[in-house]
Amino acid sequence: MISWVEAKATALSLPGAEERDHFGSPSFRVGGKIFAQISAQKKSEHRAVLKLTPADQAALIASFPETFSSIPQWGKHGWTHVQLDSIEDALFRDVLLKAWRRVAPKQLVAAFDEAKR
Repeated sequence: MISWVEAKATALSLPGAEERDHFGSPSFRVGGKIFAQISAQKKSEHRAVLKLTPADQAALIASFPETFSSIPQWGKHGWTHVQLDSIEDALFRDVLLKAWRRVAPKQLVAAFDEAKR
């Protein structure tokens, strides 16, 4: 399980990430593009939305149907619900990084990868 606060901190730890409001919920962007959003409509909702590839989305839903689900209308573009109360920290960080990589500028991704070597 990952808390709302931990999810937010993890998103903001990624290079170039910034938080902005998106229809009353915090969204996380890199290069002006959203890669994640945390549900703030109800504090009882422990859910995030990530922009994954449709292939990653399908694999995650098949492997962890209690944690991942497609979003009606937007799911075909890879937008995926993530239940924060049923995901391990390491898996959340992994899928959040995939979402970040999907929208981050190529130079920023290359610099991030180089720094990890």
